[in-house]
Amino acid sequence: MINILIIEDEELAADRLESMLQKSIPSCNILAKIGSVDESVKWLFRYSADLIFLDIRLSDGLCFSIFDRVEVHTPVIFTTAYDQYAIEAFQLNSISYLLKPIRQRDLDESLEKFQSMKSVFNTDLRDIFKLINDEKRKYKHRFLIKVGNTLKTVQTKDIAYFYAMEKSVFLKTFSNKLLPVEMSLNELEKYLDPVKFFRINRQYIVNINSIQSMHSWSRSRIKIILKPTTGDDSETVVSINRSQDFKNWLDK
Repeated sequence: MINILIIEDEELAADRLESMLQKSIPSCNILAKIGSVDESVKWLFRYSADLIFLDIRLSDGLCFSIFDRVEVHTPVIFTTAYDQYAIEAFQLNSISYLLKPIRQRDLDESLEKFQSMKSVFNTDLRDIFKLINDEKRKYKHRFLIKVGNTLKTVQTKDIAYFYAMEKSVFLKTFSNKLLPVEMSLNELEKYLDPVKFFRINRQYIVNINSIQSMHSWSRSRIKIILKPTTGDDSETVVSINRSQDFKNWLDK
C-alpha cells in the first residue's frame, strides 16, 4: 500500500487525481488533499507520506516555498498546467513532472518509475532523498556583515541566534554583539546546519549552545531562556507546530 498526499488547490482536479490513482493502484491510501502552501507546511510538520502529488501553483503562491519552510524528504510528482517550472522542480525531490490535464497513461508511467526506484534501491525512498539533500546542502561557515560603510565577517559558530523584528533581521553573537543580516529567516534556514540551529517560531532561529534553560509553557509549548539575553523572553517560545520537532532536535 502506498500512502499518498495530494496538494492541489482545485477541488475537482484533486478529486479527479484521486480517482485516477485509485484506478492505477486500488490499494493506495490518500492521506489528505490540501490546497495551500500554509496548510501543506502545517501538515508536513506533523505527518509524512510515501509519495506526494504537488501542484505548482497553489491558492497562496508557488509550491516551491513549501521547501523553504519545512524539510521534505518524500519523493514528489509535480502536476501543473505550465512547463516553465520543470527545471526548478527537478532540483527538488522530483521523480516526475505531469502536465495537466493529466493522462492516465502518463500517471501510470510516473507510478511505475516510483515503484521501480523503490525496487532498485530496496529501501525507503525518503531516506534516499534525505541523503541526497544533505549531500547537496552547503552550510555557511561565516557571514559577511555590512554596518554603515564597514564590512566584517562573523563566524557562524559565534552566532547565538538570529531574530526578525518588523522587516529587519539581526544576529546576536555569544559575545553579545548585535548586527544586521541582509537575509530573511527563510533564507537563513537553507544555510544553517540543522544539527546546530533550529527555528523555534516565526521570529527566532537559535543555536543549540545559546539555550540556557527551558520551561513548560501554555498549550504544550516550550519557553526558552537564551544567552545572551534577548531582552524580551516572551518572544522565545517554541510554536505549537514546532514543539515536537524541537524535542526531537534536542534528543539527537
